Amino acid sequence: MKSTGIVRKIDELGRIVLPIELRRNFDIEVGVSLEIFVDSDKIVLRKYEPADIFTGNMDNLIEYKGKKVSLASIKEMAALAGLTVTK
Repeated sequence: MKSTGIVRKIDELGRIVLPIELRRNFDIEVGVSLEIFVDSDKIVLRKYEPADIFTGNMDNLIEYKGKKVSLASIKEMAALAGLTVTK
């Protein structure tokens, strides 16, 4: 992990400000969602990218009732249901 040398204080609501340099470098604009992960003693922020709810795959996604599902998962479920997919 690379240190930026930037230190920020957390405000009374638990917020921090990401410096403009980091936001520019990682293309984080106003309204972009970030995921928060914990890795032992580290807090990791990553731009949120929707993934297949079953496999975590991020390729060929279709939104169904507010959830992302990949074409591969749909085909697999169709096969389990005894259906043939022609596409």
